[in-house]
Amino acid sequence: MLAGLLLASGVIWAQSYVIEDIEIEGLERITAGTALTYLPVQVGDVFDDARSPEVIRDLYQTGFFADVELARRDDVLVVIVEERPAINEIRFSGNSDIPSEGLTEALEGVGLQPGRVFNRTVLDQIENELRQQYLARGRYNVEIDIEITELPRNRVDVDITIAEGKVAKIRKINVVGNDAFDNREITRRFESGVPPWWAFLSRRDNYSREKLAGDLERLRSRYLDAGFLNFEVDSTQVTLTPDRRDIYIAINVDEGEQFRIGEVNLAGDLVVPAQELQELIEVESGEIFSRRQVVDSAERITRRLGVEGFAFANVNPIPEVDEQGQQVGLTFFVDPGPRVYVRRITITGNARTQETVYRREMRQMEGAWFNGDLVDRSRTRLQRLPFVETVNLETRRVPGTEDQVDLEVTVRERLSGALSLGAGFSQSQGILLTASLSQDNFMGSGNRVTISLSNSQVSQLFNVSVLNPHYSIHGATRGFSVFYQKIDAEEANISRFTSNRFGADVTYGIPFSEFDTLNIKPGYENIEILTVDTTPVEITDFLELEGDRYDIFSTEISYTHDTRDRVIFASSGRRHRLGADVALPGSDLQYYRLTYKGQEIFKLSDDYSLSLSLGLGYGEGYGGTDTLPFFEHFFAGGIRSVRGFEDNSLGPRDSNDEPFGGAFRTTASAELFFPLPLAAENESVRMSAFVDAGQVYERFDDFETDELRASAGLALTWMSPVGPLSFSYGEPLRDEPGDDIQNVQFLLGASF
Repeated sequence: MLAGLLLASGVIWAQSYVIEDIEIEGLERITAGTALTYLPVQVGDVFDDARSPEVIRDLYQTGFFADVELARRDDVLVVIVEERPAINEIRFSGNSDIPSEGLTEALEGVGLQPGRVFNRTVLDQIENELRQQYLARGRYNVEIDIEITELPRNRVDVDITIAEGKVAKIRKINVVGNDAFDNREITRRFESGVPPWWAFLSRRDNYSREKLAGDLERLRSRYLDAGFLNFEVDSTQVTLTPDRRDIYIAINVDEGEQFRIGEVNLAGDLVVPAQELQELIEVESGEIFSRRQVVDSAERITRRLGVEGFAFANVNPIPEVDEQGQQVGLTFFVDPGPRVYVRRITITGNARTQETVYRREMRQMEGAWFNGDLVDRSRTRLQRLPFVETVNLETRRVPGTEDQVDLEVTVRERLSGALSLGAGFSQSQGILLTASLSQDNFMGSGNRVTISLSNSQVSQLFNVSVLNPHYSIHGATRGFSVFYQKIDAEEANISRFTSNRFGADVTYGIPFSEFDTLNIKPGYENIEILTVDTTPVEITDFLELEGDRYDIFSTEISYTHDTRDRVIFASSGRRHRLGADVALPGSDLQYYRLTYKGQEIFKLSDDYSLSLSLGLGYGEGYGGTDTLPFFEHFFAGGIRSVRGFEDNSLGPRDSNDEPFGGAFRTTASAELFFPLPLAAENESVRMSAFVDAGQVYERFDDFETDELRASAGLALTWMSPVGPLSFSYGEPLRDEPGDDIQNVQFLLGASF
């Protein structure tokens, strides 16, 4: 201590004085100006011993200082401080359940982060905050060790070592006070609980306070949707066993009485006919009250008003509860607000694409009134473009007006061109070598241009195609292709012959509506059939009668109805395609093939969808051709039709006992889609559980249900950078001796 100083902490000054100056000693990081702002005195004030505690207290309360002393030199007030150390770095080790970023955020919530002042008195607070984070995740055996390392320049490092321990497992959830629903019915929708025996990777039995809170809200919604308006969760007890490993949960509920719907009315400004709005209301008088149905009805009315341009309509269901009669009267009060018009549509993010390519997909027009259905359809059409990754569409009010909005469309484009070389392997085609140059958005026009080469044990293909998806202002499409293909049928697991095919075709697509399209594809094809010594007699007899080279002039006509929400990994909607491919009179062979493929997709939840599909194919010769040519036969079996059976193996066989195909095919499938376990956020991978059935018959008259084959199993599809990769495991449910079984099937690829 400097000579001549009198310390305020140990000396009582008898006389007061006027402060001529204030000096602060001991500062390292904090500036003198900052410290002076916290002092309750300033130059010119009268200072005596009575004010000393006030000065020391105010400086301590800043949290910057570990020690404060006051002294006097003549009429100068001297403040001597010792700064608390600053946190240089906070390091975590041993944590896996909670990432370091999450723990850092938790400490920031109590004011601890690099650069801040460190106070040893908060060590217990640090440990308690981190422990609470782990207790909320069911880790009751967590151990936390905090070590402080002093550094030069009054700094410290904080090292936190965590032994997380095992998560306490839920052994039972018991609901007490429930009469309307049993325990199983209530808890099966919970995220918490005891998983079934087969779900060995499930984390459902890992306790989490947040998960339980969500489950209680689901429980409340379940009862409100069943008419129990006065339902309450009285209490929740979470009991931990002494070894802190098992958890038992008791939920005490008061169901109350069940209410039914009373009178249902509409009120307000009904800009849409009342009868039409009444049809949108799902609830009816006398039914059990359901909050979900009430909310859905209000949303349906709101959406209907949005179609008429009332973009900011408000529909408020007002209940009138009759406790004695246990009824709820509902009045849907409609406030449409002003009709809104779209002033301007702006498109951003189109760095490579002409703006007109996006504008022609818009169904909401500038200058027209706002239509919610057209806005949603515009978003869907933009998302279905192959060169668009994401679409964000926002509606913004025009400042100063109540009846105008602007639509801001922001697209994120993906690379639309690719030059790739590839190699791969499939069970049906063996080793594949491919080369492809494709451009889905040629020179920003939205046109698709493709040149591709492929080579495998089964086929060699060369193809050049061009498609203009907006050939006319009405959305008609036009394209053409030129191709050559050589097929070795024996390598495809069918009869022994080789075909050389080359030709060209033109495609026209005529849209009838947003979801319906008629496609017409006239074309020419030259087909040459080559035989070997072991070619079956069925083929050689046909060639002796019809020859081995044919000029085919054909027209393919197809009608497609497609309402799927996405082209890839669709989660809802339907797709039905009916097609006819006819070899026209004047061709060397005359025949036709009729095909139907339908798919209905039902969205069960955000993660689960159910697909039901049916496929039919029928072909026949006409004119001078007696039968459907063998090289146009239908086949089934394999990963693309009936999984669990070898590719193309179902149906009739030739004289060499090789699959020969037939003129009639039927296939059906039921498939439950769900995310990959432990990777639910990965949108490029999807799993499914399936049941497939199908068969091929020589003629339609040969169809017998007893001949159908069926299988069940699991499948996985990955949308990789080189295209979709599919894997399946199928176990036959219905097979016969001699069937070619192939449980594991896959189609793999890689690029280099």
